[in-house]
Formats: sequence, C-alpha cells, structure tokens
Amino acid sequence: MLAALRLACAGGVAARATDRLSSAHDASHYLLTPRAVVSPASPEEVGAVLATCRAHRAPITFRSGGTSLSGQASSDGVLVDTRRHFRQVRVLDEGVRVRTGPGATVRSVNARLARYGRKLGPDPASEIACTIGGVVANNSSGMACGTEANTYRTLESAVLVLASGLVLDTGEPSADARLRAAEPALHTGLARLRDRVRANADSVATIRRLYAIKNTMGYGLNSFLDHDEPAAILEHLVIGSEGTLAFVAEATFRTVPVRPFAATGLLIFPDLAAATVSLPTLVAAGFATIELLDAASLRVAQRDHEAPDALRALEVSTQAALLVEYQEDSEEALQQRLLQARELLGRLPLASPGSLSTDAAQRAQLWHIRKGLYTLVAGARPSGTTALLEDIAVPVDRLYETCIRLTELFDRHGYEESVIFGHAKDGNLHFMLNERFDRPELLARYEAFTADMVELVLAQGGTLKAEHGTGRVMAPFVRRQYGDELYEVMQEVKALIDPDGLLNPGVLLNEDPGAHVQGLKTTPTVEVEVDRCVECGYCEPVCPSRDLTTTPRERIVLRREMARAEAAGDTGLLATLQDEYEYDAVETCAVDGMCQTACPVLINTGDLVRRLRGDSVGRVEQRGWKVAADHWDGVSRVGGVALSAARAVPAPLPAVATTLARAVLGADTVPSYSHDLPGGGPRRPRLTTPDADAVYFSSCTTTMFGGVDGESVGEAFLRLCERAGVELATPADLPSLCCGTPWKSKGLTDGYAAMRSRVLASLHEATRGGALPVVCDASSCSEGLEILLDGASEAGIRVIDAVAFVDEVVLPRLPRSTRLPSLAVHPTCSSTRLGLNDALLRVAAACAEQVVVPDDWSCCAFAGDRGMLHPELTASATRREAAEIVATEAAGHASLNRTCELGMTRATGQPYRHVLQVLDSTLPAVGAAGDSARARRR
Repeated sequence: MLAALRLACAGGVAARATDRLSSAHDASHYLLTPRAVVSPASPEEVGAVLATCRAHRAPITFRSGGTSLSGQASSDGVLVDTRRHFRQVRVLDEGVRVRTGPGATVRSVNARLARYGRKLGPDPASEIACTIGGVVANNSSGMACGTEANTYRTLESAVLVLASGLVLDTGEPSADARLRAAEPALHTGLARLRDRVRANADSVATIRRLYAIKNTMGYGLNSFLDHDEPAAILEHLVIGSEGTLAFVAEATFRTVPVRPFAATGLLIFPDLAAATVSLPTLVAAGFATIELLDAASLRVAQRDHEAPDALRALEVSTQAALLVEYQEDSEEALQQRLLQARELLGRLPLASPGSLSTDAAQRAQLWHIRKGLYTLVAGARPSGTTALLEDIAVPVDRLYETCIRLTELFDRHGYEESVIFGHAKDGNLHFMLNERFDRPELLARYEAFTADMVELVLAQGGTLKAEHGTGRVMAPFVRRQYGDELYEVMQEVKALIDPDGLLNPGVLLNEDPGAHVQGLKTTPTVEVEVDRCVECGYCEPVCPSRDLTTTPRERIVLRREMARAEAAGDTGLLATLQDEYEYDAVETCAVDGMCQTACPVLINTGDLVRRLRGDSVGRVEQRGWKVAADHWDGVSRVGGVALSAARAVPAPLPAVATTLARAVLGADTVPSYSHDLPGGGPRRPRLTTPDADAVYFSSCTTTMFGGVDGESVGEAFLRLCERAGVELATPADLPSLCCGTPWKSKGLTDGYAAMRSRVLASLHEATRGGALPVVCDASSCSEGLEILLDGASEAGIRVIDAVAFVDEVVLPRLPRSTRLPSLAVHPTCSSTRLGLNDALLRVAAACAEQVVVPDDWSCCAFAGDRGMLHPELTASATRREAAEIVATEAAGHASLNRTCELGMTRATGQPYRHVLQVLDSTLPAVGAAGDSARARRR
C-alpha cells in the first residue's frame, strides 16, 4: 500500500515511526496511530489517494489543524494531512466573500479580510490554529455567531472530492446536473431521502427543534428541509460531517462585517438562578456576546494574577457571572447602547453594581478571565491526567436546571474543580474534566458520568454536542438523540455517499455502545517542561519548522511516545525515535519561543530543546564556549574578520570548505557559508557621557555581520539620538559583553553563567544601579538581556529595545523625513514576544507612506546561527512570506534584528536593513554638530 500511495502522491507520504506517532496525537482524548501520513497537493492527488485506499481497503481520515476535541481527526488507517498544501486564500468582492483552502487557519483568513472591515461568521476560540477544513467538517460557530452566522449559514459553495474520486464544484450553475450525470444513484438517493424526511411530520418537528439551538450531533439533516436540489443538499450534508462523506478542497464563504466599537462588562449575580433569569432581558438588549461563568469558574479565575482587583476581592460562594459585550458599527451607535444600558443594568438582580467599559486594556482583561479558564484548569491538572473540554446545548429556559444538575453530577462522580462556562445566549455550555484513563476504576467513573450526562441533556431537550462535533465521543449516542427513523436516514446518507465505508469509519455514527471509551489517550509523566501540554495544537501555525520537520506539539508528544516505549520495554522503537528526534526535533528547532505566545498553558518548547541540547554537550565543548565567553571581544571580531575574508575570495572557495567540514564534523556543528552573507562589521563603540539619558548596549551581531553598504544600525541609532539631543553612554567593557543567547540557545550553561556574571556587574555600574535604562539595537538581544536579568532576579534594570526607545523618546524630537513610497516590514519572534510590533510599525510609518506587513509573516528561523547550520529551516520558514514580499515590490525592506535581516535578504533577494537605518536615511544629514558623539567614542 505504501508503494501505491507514493505513486499517487509523489513526495508526500511519510511512514517513519516519528511521522506516524507524532500525527497520532490531536487535541482530543483519543489516540490512534495511522499506518501512513499523506500530504496531497491538489484535489486530483486526493482523488488518487482515495482510489489507492479503496483498492487496499484502507480507511482514510482527513486532518488539518488537529484542534478537534471529539476524536474525529484520529485514525489507525491512512491519515491525510490537508494543512500543508491547501492554504490558499482569495478575497472576493471587496471582502464580501472569500474563497479559501481547507489548510488556511481562521486567523489567517480573517487577517486578509480585516482590511475590508469583514470577517468569517464562525468565530471558534481555537481560531489561531483551527483551519477552514475543520470549520466546515465540524460546522463551527463560536462566541458571537450563534446559529445565524455559523458555517452552515455562511458557506456559499465548496469544491468537494467524493469517495468515488468525483470532484464537484457546488458553486457552478451546472453542479446538480453534473452530479446527476456522474453519480445517478447518489443524486436519486438524496432526492428520495429528502422526500422521506419532509413527508414525516415527526421527523420535521425533531429537526426543527434540535437545529433551533447549536447542534453538531450526527449529519445535518436540516439540509433536507432547507434545500431542494441534491447537489445543494450534498454540500450542506458535508458541513458537519467530520470527513465521513467527502473532502472539502475549497470553500467559499459569505463574510460578515466587523463591528469595531465595543463595550464589555462582567456582571456578577448572587447565583445561577439570577444570572439565567436575566438572559432574556440581556438578549433583547442587543448584546453580541453573553458568556456564563459559574461559581467554580469565578474561583478559578481569582487565581489568575491578571484578574481585576474587584474579582480577586470577591468572596465567592454561590455567585455566577455573565460577561457581556456590545459590538457596533460606529461610536454613535455604541454610545446609544451605553445610554440604554445604564437603565438596564439598574433593573438586573446584580450582586454588585454593573458597568461596561470601552477601554481596550480593561476589555482585554475581562476577556482574559473568560479565555483563561481553560489555561488555569488544564495547566494546574495533576501530571498524568488528560484534560477534557466538553460541550452541550439546551434551550435557554433549561439552562439553570441543566447547570445545577451538571454540578450535582460532578460531585456524585468525584470530579473536583470542574468548571462550567459557555455561550449563555445560545444555551451552549462547556465544562472541563481531568481524568486518568490508565486506571480501570477511573475509566469506569468516566463511563458512568457520561451515561448520566447523556440522560440529563436529552431529558432537557438538548443536544449532546453543540460545537465540538460528534466525533468518537458521542457517536454511540446519536440514535438516542434523534430516534430510530432519523438515525436510519443518517445511515442511508453514509451508505449513499461513501458506499465502501472508508471515510473516517467509527466517527459520527457507531453502533458499538462502548466505542467512546476505546482508543483513549493516556498521558505518561515525562518532564516538567511538557507535562502541562494538552496537545491542543495552538502552537503549530506559529512554529517555523512546521513544514520541514516537527512542531512544538509533535516535539512534546514524541517525548511521551519515548516514555511509553521505554515503559513497555520496546527498546527498538525507543532507539528509532531517539535517533529521528535529534534532527527532527532538536536540531531544527529555532527555540524562538513563538510557541509560548500561542500556548494556552504557556509552554515554551524551546526550554525543553535547550535543555536537551545541554544534555548532549560534552565537557570539551562546554569548556571551549566558556573560553569564548571569557574572550568575547576577540572572538566576535574574529568572526567578523572571517566573513570579510570569505567575501574577499571567490565565492566557491569558502562554500566548498564549509561543505567539507560539515561532512566531517556534522551539519549541526559547522555553519554553511553562502555568498549572500555580509562581511564583518566594526568593533562596537564605547561612549562616555557624564549626563547620559540611557545606556547603549549595542549587539555583538553588528560586529560579526556588517550592515548593508557597510554601515551598522549602531551608527544610524547614534545619529538619530544626536539629532534628538539624547545623550548615550555605554558599558566600559561593551565589546566583551553579550546578551548570552548564543550560549543559552545551545544549552551551554558554563559559558552562559560566565557571561551573565560579567553583564550583571557591568550593567550595574553603567546604569548607576538601575537609574538609567539599557537600550539594545537588536530585538533578539533585547529579549536575551531581559531573560538574563530576570534569571538573575535583577528586576531593577530596565531593558528597552532601540525601536521602542526611538518611538517613545527620539521620534517626537526629529524633523520631518522624506518618506519612502512603501516599506515592507518583517516583525521578529522577539519583537512579538516583547510587544514591540506596534512601536515597529509607528517608526516604519515615520519613514514610509505605506507600511506592508505580509499576511504570511512568521519567524524566519535564522535564529542566530541556526540559519547557517540548517539553511533548509530558514528556507522553509520564509517560503510563503518571501513569495508575498516579491509580489509586493516595496521600495524598501526592514526588520529590527540583524540575523533576521540576513534571513529575509536570503529568502527574498532584497536587501533588508534595520528600520532605524531606514529612518535615518530619510532624514537630513547630520551636520558638524553630529561629530560630538563620535568624539566621545574611545
């Protein structure tokens, strides 16, 4: 079968142990290991893969973001990765519509729509990582869209690949005729089922009742009531079908307007009864979102250090809260809402006075409470347990009783700290459980709880899955929710469209009453850096190695698989995983920390990789890098001289020399030379100024890598400060100092400790004990200094990046510049982690009429020397951004970190400079007075 798959999908089949086991894990609590992972690049290749699987009777599952929670993206057959190649996004009709591939994330689509004031209707909380394929497959909704703007209501058309291999574009006027000609039995069967459903009054009543609330259980049988033509029925049956009916190769959506004017408030009620009885009033008042938090949620939220003081001071007993938000098109409309709200809030049975805020910081703090619940509960769970996030929906008038009964079930079955929250205006509740599936008595507890929960929800006239999809977890209960007649209709739908039963078997429909407790995931304790991981996959879209080797989630789950293999005594598998892990997970990790910016439990997988690198470092290497730390001035200058020498000889000579050295000593030891690398730069200047406004800590990368046209950012920064009348000094021993990142990123603890000691002593003296800020001219070094100081508990010394310093202090004092027509800007991982990107854009706007940040921006993965050790990593990380940059044809290109500028120059062929160099070049030349700064250098 593997050979046949490789013919069907050339270069897109992976079947190593690492590939299969890393792809076995998703955000759900199920674990099935695929036989192969296939990454087709076109609908035609998908059709060829389907034909191969049909010939070999191999089940097939489509997976994209891997954020689904109900087990619908797990497979022990062939797993098809639809994220790698199906990321195209095309905005239509000024944003009124958008056409996108299944691999594009919701966030990336909305980023392209934002400039038109539009967005997708579905707004799932996992928007950073969930993809359009999953949005369609699960009929996604979210906090604000309700049932009016979910996927079912906003999908205009789709390109479907059926199990037979037929590619059908439902947006074509001839789609129904084409389906009739190509698949006559399917066309006739759908028409027959349509008539059967419509002729049964009980079926119609059940469908109307269940789809009046959020409902993702089973197939979308409302398709038979809402549409007449079989092609349209098929298109809407595929929505929410979880990959069991067809592959969605492309989807076209009708978008909704962004309402940018908002006011948010956290309303505290004495109990759940008071909160739920107020819902009709709040819904009628026009609130876009109404989020419920029960008393347990409030107690958990109080542990968050970012919680408002009023919440932290609350003595929680029976209280409940509703997080409400108005969203309007204009400031005038919002103010009108706020005027009405004053009287409204006075009528509500609140436990304390309520208010609404338009302040962005306060609103973000309130939403942090709601979105942080998952973080707090999942992150604090006992090691070895699995976090389960479940959801249900009931009619709004049954919400209070359902919450009370659900809390009673938690107590009865011994689930502690299980919080209830959700989209109250939709009757949609989420609740969390922590469970161990490796102990029979706890598995029995989970089964008993599930049985009681099913009984409770169905007795309240609700649905067992509101947003997260039926998956495996609720497949055995679909018949109970719908009844025999409609369940049989669903079975016929499956038989008509997938007669061989190869598409995601066991998902959505399953006659085995115990299917939901088979293939459950156990979570072995491994190490402190990763034990909190819930395998949600939010980290994956921001990881620079995601298209080359592994993602942060995969790095973590492979550690778990090694622990599992070791516990099972499978020494062969363990050795294989360890061997493959070295390159896939350790050598090609940029340790950029971007994963932490997306992780709900704040894991920085780079911490794990740095430790693993440190564990593999020998005494000789540790001693050598310790010596380098002790003589850094000379070492950094030697590096620059070597690059200058390399540029002075014919390009092939240094390239051949490094290639040979890499073959002998290893690719992770010897950097690869290419002629796009610059020559070395000057030694860092030392400045003495008695009345300095700040301490300038120039990056040593400016010594090792010269700037464009031979000028460094340091010279531009000094001229900018000179123009603004800002006085700078440097540490007396600046040329021998470094932020420590070269040692920390490689796990070289001895050298890092030596450099940290020297930097601390030097900065204490230079800043006069922290009285002056430290300004650094490379974002990664600014972050490195912060980490170094934080690690030494030196909170008294403030580090500020030069871009932020210029934005705050220098820019307001500068004359008007002659701006460039356009400037393409590359933010960095460090500027993102440090919160510098707004300052970066303001400085860029001061020197360019138009500032362009690519939609496909991501970390370049040059990562110090990582881009020279593994050029393929930077090539993979920058491929999409580079293509966008080339098409932009900007007049200039800028970033704020020298090595990132090198990476982007290599990727695009355009010279990238530090944004401060660009700003300096647009200003009048500094006159003779500017010589005073140079006179103070020594």
